[in-house]
Amino acid sequence: MNNRMMAPHLMNKIKPFSKFLAILYLILTFSWTPGQRAEAAVELAKINEKTLSIEEFNKKYQENARFFQFRAPTKKSVLEDLIKRELGIQEAKKLGLDKDPEVLDKMNTVLYQSFIEKKLAKEIEAIHVTDEEAKKYYKDSPEIRTSHIFVALAADASPEQVKVAQERINKIYSDEIKPGKASFAEVAQRFSEGIAAPMGGDVDFQTKDKLDPAYYAAALKLKEPGAVSEVVRSQYGFHIIRLTAIRTWEQTDKPQIKRLVFEQRRNDAFERLMGSLRKTAKVTINDKLLKE
Repeated sequence: MNNRMMAPHLMNKIKPFSKFLAILYLILTFSWTPGQRAEAAVELAKINEKTLSIEEFNKKYQENARFFQFRAPTKKSVLEDLIKRELGIQEAKKLGLDKDPEVLDKMNTVLYQSFIEKKLAKEIEAIHVTDEEAKKYYKDSPEIRTSHIFVALAADASPEQVKVAQERINKIYSDEIKPGKASFAEVAQRFSEGIAAPMGGDVDFQTKDKLDPAYYAAALKLKEPGAVSEVVRSQYGFHIIRLTAIRTWEQTDKPQIKRLVFEQRRNDAFERLMGSLRKTAKVTINDKLLKE
């Protein structure tokens, strides 16, 4: 999984679930008097054949209350929400939705996300990016400003469509860019596709995570501002790239760079986890059926 394909729930720093359980246990256990503990097995409500104990309710109430900073929900409103939820679940089961393939797939997605969170929460919580780490990362992956002349390709483009697009970008390069008949911006305005064309192909300053990997790597190889690449293929189509500028460490947004380093370390932890599972799993792939 690359750094732009991670599941949404991993895009933020995960708080250890075990810590939450420990706090919740203290709230539920030590805030009760002995008389209240005896109430734990008492039935608070019954929704058709499903019973809700006072213990279950108190747990759910605390789970709801922790999300409110200034005004906690009333116990009555939480109970009503739980009753509505249970009625909905019961009706869904009557309709057989718990066996519906689409619903089962969504449930499996939740299981997968919960597994990742449970296994990686502590490791991700412990990640701390220093200024030195961020600076070292930035040396190899700086923020760059580029312009490009672009010929788009659909993800499912046929070989013939690829050939036509490549011939078009090659002609622009050989007839316009290489001879230097006009400025790069003028050529981009005349021949480029995409939203950057009216601006002379300028896509402004971008960090590594915002650009296609092949595009970023090709731009970085140019080294000096003003240099122009040959034709480059990305997942979006064909490009001729001009490197405009490279921001120095002093000029860049350092918290943003720290975030990128954090994401990289988080993704490394994810890959280690999945790699260990892959080693002990039996996975077979019919490569002949894969078409790029």
